[in-house]
Amino acid sequence: MALYSYKAIDATGKTVLGQIDALNIVDLELRLKRMGLDLVVGGPAKGRAGIGRGVKRVDLINFCFQLEQLTVSGVPMIEGLTDLRDSVENVRFREVVSGLIESIQGGQTLSGAMADYPLVFTPVLRSLIKAGEDTGRLPEVLRSLTENLKWEDELAAQTKRIMIYPTIVGTLVIAVTFFLMIYLVPQMMAFIKTMGQTIPLHTRILIAVSDFFVHYWWLLIFLPIGGFFLLKWLVAHNPLVRYRIDAMKLRMPVIGPILEKIILSRFASVFALMYSSGITITESIRAAEESAGNAVIQDGLQRVGQQIADGKNVTAAFQDVGLFPPLVIRMVSVGESTGMLDRALLNVGYFYNREVREAIPKAQAMIEPAMTIVLGALMLWVMLSVLGPIYDTISKIKI
Repeated sequence: MALYSYKAIDATGKTVLGQIDALNIVDLELRLKRMGLDLVVGGPAKGRAGIGRGVKRVDLINFCFQLEQLTVSGVPMIEGLTDLRDSVENVRFREVVSGLIESIQGGQTLSGAMADYPLVFTPVLRSLIKAGEDTGRLPEVLRSLTENLKWEDELAAQTKRIMIYPTIVGTLVIAVTFFLMIYLVPQMMAFIKTMGQTIPLHTRILIAVSDFFVHYWWLLIFLPIGGFFLLKWLVAHNPLVRYRIDAMKLRMPVIGPILEKIILSRFASVFALMYSSGITITESIRAAEESAGNAVIQDGLQRVGQQIADGKNVTAAFQDVGLFPPLVIRMVSVGESTGMLDRALLNVGYFYNREVREAIPKAQAMIEPAMTIVLGALMLWVMLSVLGPIYDTISKIKI
């Protein structure tokens, strides 16, 4: 079975582009018909690297929730996935579910079929589904995945919330700066120079900055954009650069501690979820490292996993790495001694999540006035530099 790209039309006449597995062009048309699409043009795709793009976390949440309900009710997997495919509104995700059905009909397991769509189903999610299949606890795993995905979605919303105000004010500061330096200041300076007045130092600095903006505005726009994409490329291709950038993120004032708590909270929740699903400690840590998304934290967790593999107990390994505070270490120690490590790790996730909830409003309360002060200081500097010489000249006029 090969991967086909297609252009189709849905029931409303909207054009849909996508990829799906099919035997040939006739099979492709039949599969699209079952998805409520009419084929316009299609052909073999060059690869499946892009399949699954456009699938959101909310689609995965609904998928896990509905599949859990169906499996609990005793509905066979293929029938359940078929019902899900027919109810999915996102066309891209409908393609993915159709692909899962075809793969399972071909003899693969659900976790094996998911491996064909790495952009949709993460290694952690696939590992959990496989553990649920092996232990016969798939409904429980799907229920836990639903709750975990909801928590990640809420966490992502909280992270975005803290960046909204700085982004808006930062954009406003940049726009005001360009307006002042390129339009307003040159006009005012032309008038000031005709006065024959001695120009103070801060006004001369403003003139120099304004001249730079006027002559090199293109550099001020394109250099940061080019630098951003260059840095993004280096982070993707150079592990050392990625490590240093990730370390810098954690050292950022206000934002850094919150980011570290978010990462550790995500790790603890994923680790607890995998461990409670029957996966070994070392495998759980190794898989949960991928959820960290930060090279510094990943390096620390790799050392934890290595120490545990060498025979050290979990509490001592976490304590030696120094990623977690003493309260969390005590919670892990109690969980390890009582044989309820998964519950202890869930408490760790709750502990960090609560701190993040409390820290975000505090961070916003600190960032908002700081950004306002920056904008006010810029306006004050321009006004003093422009109006100061004018006021000096007017004050020397004798009536």
